[in-house]
Amino acid sequence: MANFSMNGRTGAEAEDGESSDSDHRRKRRKMAQKHPSTPDVPTASSAAKSTGFAAKMMAKMGYVEGQGLGASGRGRLAPVETQLRPTGAGLGAVREKTKQAKDDEKREAAFRGEVLEDSEEEEKKRRKELKKKRLSGVGGAASTPTRQKTKYRTAAEIEATTEGLEVPNVLKSIIDATGSETKLLTSTAGLMSNQNTMVPSETESMKIAKRARRDLESFAEEWNTVYERKRFYEMQEAQLVEEMDELEGGTRGLETVMKAIREVQLSASRTTVDQSAWESTTKALESLDRQYTDKVDSSILQEVSVAAIHPLFKIAMHDWRPLVDHTNVFPYLSRLSHLFGIQPSSNGTDLALQSDPFLHSTRPSKSTTPYETMLYTLFLPPIRSAIINDWDPTDSTPLITLIQLWSTILPAFVLTGITHSLIPTRLETLLSTWKSSIPPSTKQPQPSPHTYIFPWLSFLPPHHLSPTAPTGLFSTLKGKLKSLFQSYPISRPPPNTLTALLPILPPSFLHSIQTRHLLPRLATYLSENLLIDPSNQDLTPLTETLAWLIPSWSLPTSTTAHLLTAEFFPKWHYILYLWLTNNPNYEEIREWFLWWKDQFPPSIRDHDIVAKEWNKGLETMSLALDLGPENVAAQLPPPEAGPVKPINVAAAQQLKRQQEEDRQLRMRLQDEPVTFRTVLEEWCAENSLLFIPMREADPASGLPLFRLTASATGKGGVVVFLRGDVVWVREGKREGAVFRPVGLDDGLLKRAEGR
Repeated sequence: MANFSMNGRTGAEAEDGESSDSDHRRKRRKMAQKHPSTPDVPTASSAAKSTGFAAKMMAKMGYVEGQGLGASGRGRLAPVETQLRPTGAGLGAVREKTKQAKDDEKREAAFRGEVLEDSEEEEKKRRKELKKKRLSGVGGAASTPTRQKTKYRTAAEIEATTEGLEVPNVLKSIIDATGSETKLLTSTAGLMSNQNTMVPSETESMKIAKRARRDLESFAEEWNTVYERKRFYEMQEAQLVEEMDELEGGTRGLETVMKAIREVQLSASRTTVDQSAWESTTKALESLDRQYTDKVDSSILQEVSVAAIHPLFKIAMHDWRPLVDHTNVFPYLSRLSHLFGIQPSSNGTDLALQSDPFLHSTRPSKSTTPYETMLYTLFLPPIRSAIINDWDPTDSTPLITLIQLWSTILPAFVLTGITHSLIPTRLETLLSTWKSSIPPSTKQPQPSPHTYIFPWLSFLPPHHLSPTAPTGLFSTLKGKLKSLFQSYPISRPPPNTLTALLPILPPSFLHSIQTRHLLPRLATYLSENLLIDPSNQDLTPLTETLAWLIPSWSLPTSTTAHLLTAEFFPKWHYILYLWLTNNPNYEEIREWFLWWKDQFPPSIRDHDIVAKEWNKGLETMSLALDLGPENVAAQLPPPEAGPVKPINVAAAQQLKRQQEEDRQLRMRLQDEPVTFRTVLEEWCAENSLLFIPMREADPASGLPLFRLTASATGKGGVVVFLRGDVVWVREGKREGAVFRPVGLDDGLLKRAEGR
């Protein structure tokens, strides 16, 4: 019988581990000798424990009394003690760690070579350190800051730090009454003695000294304040004097300028408003600019110049016809452009109003300069009236000449208002009247949009030139092109406008509109109007269709090839089939085949999709030759029908697969004989009856049973089986039912419908 030890090992296993256990015990005993524990006073119970069964078993396993449990002897020395808390007390109310737990922690730290301090000892140590810091004057964030000792200045120090102040001698001779001898204070340190040791007379002297010191300090501070204010007023006075001198010089310059201006205005008022008045005024202002450009602010010269020419400019603009007289007073304003602060932009077409960097240095600038205000109020109204009332948008030359001339002296916002608002509005109004769906006629000619849009491409803003913009000139043109492709007669040649608009319209934009609006119409027109007749062929529908497909603005060649495959070649293959099956003349067929190929442009004729159709025709002719005249009519297969619409390649391939499946189905039906069941199923379908197999057979004949019913649930009706070409109907219940033959007549229909 096997022996088992307390640790669950067999006797053999225990013997195998005897050497290792003995080594472990020897180490434990050596540790016990090095660190002997203090023996307790032996008692009866302890003696019993040391000689008991459990003590012997533990000693056998390596336990040494006085040491901890475990292989290393670092475990517990005593059982876990309980720490009871008062009733209702929570965590933290009492110390949670017992004395035994603290001793175990210290012993564990000793094994690690560390010294574990008790939390109470750590708290005491931290408090001692804080107390030392407070006593040394170096406290933390929570310590109370020490009060700095007040420092006092002597009368000599106050007099030295206060510029221009002389301290009276009576204040300098402050008597120190705190000592045994009367002495002159060089500092106020002696005044801070303890008052409890002073006699009343000494206390009064100290009060007098303190009051004198405070008065002296206050007087010194006020003296510094008054002195700083005095210096500020002196600086302000010097600045005002300098500004007054400048203003006085400017006033004298202005008086001279005003005198010169009055002379200019007086000379202008004495003459009539004509070219001579403008010439004299312009020369006077140019002379004024040369003499006073460095003496007078440029903004003043600008205001004076505008004031001088304003009456002349107002009269000139009153009866001005901009589209007839382009120049008017432009040369004179151009000569005075320097006075107006005008500088042309780098490209020479727009205008940039750039002010002098020292302009308006003494006062804020206005939102617009006097020159800009004059042009906005006097120049823009006649221009607006001419564009709205007199200008013909189909003739852009006069207005373009006017804008290019005046753009060098016009403010940017005035020029933008003309080119971005007034002109596009007139162009959009004219474009909206274009009847794109009606062919042009000599009786009612319509100007083509490109004739009046192209000249303004360099002036129009970007949103008017974008086909994708929701509003603008090109957005209106996009709607007109849609109407053209939807309603323009296919029988008429495409308008020249499409070719003319190609440089400004992206090809993808035109192709998308044609695919949605033109291509379906071309397919319908070719399908309904083209007839293939070898004896008298009319090519008009094909020619008219190709006229919309060949131009450079039209659809890609691949789209045209798909269209012909869908609408032309099915008819062509069918006529070829009829010709080959009715006593054909192959020489005539060959000429007819080559003639048709010559009717298409090379780009379309040689396309892969179209070439495949030509090869298909050649294969049909080769097959007819192989069959011979005797068998060609009976054995030559008819051509497959093409798609109704020219869809994309994927749809065409799907349709071809569907046609192939239909052809194979027809071949299977031709190979399979027609049965009476097929006839019965067709009769049920014609009379809206369901023909349902019941998955059971007649017990007598063994033939499968079927149900004929008009109910969508598949119930009711009659139960039948088929024998030969006769329908046998069950009469009566399931048990003892009798089957009787019936015909496919109204009687069977009524019984199946439950009537």
